[in-house]
Amino acid sequence: MIYAILAALVFCLDWEIKNQIEKGVTEGEEKSIVKGLLLLRKHHNKGAFLNLGETRSGFVTGLSIMLTIVLTVLFLVTFSFRGSRLLKTGLALLLGGAYSNTYDRLHRHYVVDYVSFPVKNKVIRRIVFNISDFCIMIGALFMVLGSAESAT
Repeated sequence: MIYAILAALVFCLDWEIKNQIEKGVTEGEEKSIVKGLLLLRKHHNKGAFLNLGETRSGFVTGLSIMLTIVLTVLFLVTFSFRGSRLLKTGLALLLGGAYSNTYDRLHRHYVVDYVSFPVKNKVIRRIVFNISDFCIMIGALFMVLGSAESAT
């Protein structure tokens, strides 16, 4: 049950931040936050990571729905077994992020990204993320580590 709550918290937190960004931040505006560690800016991502598939948003949305369904089934099956907490935590983070970004694709027809890093490298500085993206990356890492832990 705790893992379902974690997934829901990821979804709700990111959903609320995305709504605040949509209402309060102008596209192109850039604000330094967290004592200069992060940049806040609004970006509408119509593709997948790094706008890949931007011209095929219908395909990206369909793929996102399919992967979210697969993750949901995996989530439900995993919890019927005893297993690694790390694996289950990773799956919950991944699922919460997947639901949030898929929700955006279905309802907004783009994903709201809003945070980047103030680095000198222009390529990296242009990449804009949201909390769901971080949860998906961390969740995938936890799942790999948790799977390895279970295998030993």
